Formats: sequence, structure tokens, C-alpha cells
Amino acid sequence: MPNGEKSEITSSTTTKNPIAQTTTTTTIIKTKISTTSLPSSTSTISTTSSTTNTTSSTTSTTTSTTTSTSTTTSTTKSTSTTTSSTSTTSTTTSTSTTTTAGNPCTTSNYVWNKSGITILDSSQVTKVVDIYIDSSNTLYITDEIASTVVWRLLKNATTATVIAGIKNSVGSSNTQLNYPQGVYVDTNGTMYVSEYYNHRIQKYINGSNIGITIAGLNSSSGSALNQLNSPRFITLDPTQAYIYISDGANNRIMRYSTTSTSGNNGTVVAGGNGTGNTNTSLNQPWGLWYQPSVSSDLFITNFIGHSIMRWTPGAPSGTFITGTPGTAGSSSTLLNGPTGIKLDNYLNMFVADYNNHRIQMFCANNKTGITIAGTGVSGSTATTFNSPRGIAFDSDMNMYITDFGNMRVQKVGVGVSSLNPSLGDMVRPMNPESCNGSNMAIMNTVELVQLLIRYHVKENNYLVTRSIDKSDCDHMQRSIVAIKISHTNITSTVAIR
Repeated sequence: MPNGEKSEITSSTTTKNPIAQTTTTTTIIKTKISTTSLPSSTSTISTTSSTTNTTSSTTSTTTSTTTSTSTTTSTTKSTSTTTSSTSTTSTTTSTSTTTTAGNPCTTSNYVWNKSGITILDSSQVTKVVDIYIDSSNTLYITDEIASTVVWRLLKNATTATVIAGIKNSVGSSNTQLNYPQGVYVDTNGTMYVSEYYNHRIQKYINGSNIGITIAGLNSSSGSALNQLNSPRFITLDPTQAYIYISDGANNRIMRYSTTSTSGNNGTVVAGGNGTGNTNTSLNQPWGLWYQPSVSSDLFITNFIGHSIMRWTPGAPSGTFITGTPGTAGSSSTLLNGPTGIKLDNYLNMFVADYNNHRIQMFCANNKTGITIAGTGVSGSTATTFNSPRGIAFDSDMNMYITDFGNMRVQKVGVGVSSLNPSLGDMVRPMNPESCNGSNMAIMNTVELVQLLIRYHVKENNYLVTRSIDKSDCDHMQRSIVAIKISHTNITSTVAIR
């Protein structure tokens, strides 16, 4: 670096709320001699400016002094003796940026990588079904067979642990499970699990591995109000007072109190009129989403009906919103066995399209899907799925999918987007850790800044990715990076020296 100038990032913190879609980022850059500000569309910047005091005594007949734009003073002497002392204060620039994540269907704030990362594979799990992610980004995963358990994977961990059921031991006791399906964890840490073949909902309190049956009769299927028949996915309302259950073989959605006990009656809130593809019936309901603060309706996937319905709890009929009822297909307007479903605050839907081996995003009030993960063809590569079932998002909007046929859990990370529409594709094949031989995916702001340090190319203010070699590594600390970035919800211009 010229004149020994350097700067360092001393802190970079990010706070996000996936429901409110709000991000707060604070970046502090300490700079000696020169000052670089970080403009942002919504930012408040407070800067303590650099001050350079220079005193010189000259014993010569000719002295000329020039000052550069970086406030560094140089002295050119002719037949002279010059003594100079320079005192330089450090400059601190604090940038506080608060932005609201835009609708991904209108602002492209969310750009998911096409290539996934396997976080759990067949060496640990078997036929994984549903996935739930709590506020600490801990993953809870149901494993249908042969493990027939519920796994827990802590944030940044690589090994999952069994927290419910006995591995490879199918049964109907209060410590066993039989084809666990849906999983949900409330804010108190109480876990709820649906069992396909035991026809019941089990409740686990305070980390206990002993289940309490709160809905259904153990190992007894039926259509009475105190029975279930092959339940699939589940969800709780925001008050955590009620649990909603996709009662698959009964073609209905049931509601029970979370304090209920085995044998208690539930309430039919959708369907219950037999199998059908009309607006008064359901056809093997599977996935379920309910968030009254966003919508007063239940959103239900019909697995055999190849459609998605929204249904006000207790209403006599619902409305088809995606797919053609009873018609399977692979076009952008059709589905083939939809299972898991999630919605964002804008009522955009994310659907695991099981038999099409893809994840579809349907923008609000739009019946045309956009494939955001998978290719539509079964496979076991980083870009393909084999019968995905469950879908969930962490606090950074990274997407997790239970890849049932491949016996693995895939993470599809949020990439970097920009005004340049091709940027996401440019970033995806990156290998920024070539200096030490490992790979790194962009996961958060801190890692993004680390990435910028490792890359030192500038082209039209957009990030350009390329392979780096040993010589690049040697030049890293002397490089200048000026890249306009938009990482999930954060947009700013960064200059690093």
C-alpha cells in the first residue's frame, strides 16, 4: 500500500427478524491518514475526521511543499536540511443501516443459490420427512424409516442427535415412534410430532424423550372426532393454544388444544367431506401453514389432488390458489404431489413439489410457479433432489429441504444479488478459500466482508468472481476492493485497503 496506508474492519454485526423482514447492520472501519465513507440509501454516518499536524524546520535556500489528496504531506528539498514531525489521528467511520427486506417477487432481494450444501447425509439420517427451525436456528428433523426418530441439529453443528424415538426401533410406547411425520417446536421448547402409523400426536415437554399423546388414539385409526388416520404435517397458532393437523387419510384438517389428552375430541376446521377435488373437500392433505398475523386462512397442500387451497378455519369451503385440482403436471402452473409449504409476509408461497423434484415459489395471487431449487428431474447432485418433502427457512432466509429419496438434508443458501441480474450466477461457483484449500459459502455479513477481503477485483462496481492462486494470496493485503453489494437485505458500497 502506498505510504503505509491501511484500514481494518473492527466489527460487523447483523440483526435480522425473518418475520418483520428487518435488518440492522453496523460496520466500523478504522482508517489511518485517509478517510473513506460508506454511502447507503438508508444510512446515518457519523465521522470523526482525520487531522494531520506537520511542523518543519528548514535550513535551506530552496524548499517546495506539495500536499496530496490523501492529506499526506511530502517535502521536496534542494540543497537543504529539513526536519519534519507528523501527528496523525485515526479516523473512525460508523455506518448504521436499517432496511426493510423487499418482496422477493418485486425486488429480487432473495436470490437462492442453485447449488445446495449437504448438511446431513445418509451416514447419519435415512428417509427424512419434515423440518422445523427455531429462533436459534436449531433444526428439528423427522426421519420416517428406518431410523424412525426425530433429529436435532444445533446451529453450525455437523452431527445431529436423537431427541425423540429410539433409533431403528419402531413401536407405540411413549418413548417410541412409528413413521414420524410433522414436527413443530413452540417458543417454550415443547416439541410436537405426528405419527403416521400410530395415528397420534406426541408432545415432548422440556426436552423430555417421553411423549404425551394429545390427539388421536394410540395405534387406532378412525374418523371419529377423537381419532386420526395417518396424520401428516402440523402447525400451531401464534398463541400456542391450538395445534392444527393434516389428517391425511380422513381428508380433513383437525384442531386440538395443545393441553388436550388422548381420547379428547378435536374440531374439523377444513374438509371432512370425503376425498375430492372440489372446493368443499380435500384430497390427501399434507402440508399446512397458518399465521393469522399474515392471513386468516389456512394454506393446505393436496398431495393426491396436486393443488394448494386456502381455507378459513371453520368455513364450509376453500379456494384453489395453485395447481389444477386432480391434474398432475410439471409445467410452471402445475404440481405433482405437493408436500411441504411455507409462506412469507407477502403471501408468497414456497412449495416442495415432491414428484417434480423441485421447490416452487408462487408469488402472491399468481398461479405460475418459479423454480428456485431443483431442476425438475430426479438426481443426487448438488443441484437436484429426489422427492423433497419438507422446507424451512432460517433467520437469514437460507432454505433447508428434506431430500427424502436421497436420505439427506440440503441447505440452499441466499446468494449475493445486485442491480446486475447475472451477478447471482457469477457468485455461485466461487471458491474464495483457495488460499487454504477449503470452500466457503456466503452465509452472513461477516463472511461476506471476509469474502471481499479475499477478492480484490473491481469491474463496473460489481463483484466479479474468479479463481485465485498463490500470487493473489500474497497480494491480498495490498489490494483495493471497491464493490457494490446487495447481500440479502443489505446494500452498501465498501472500500477496503
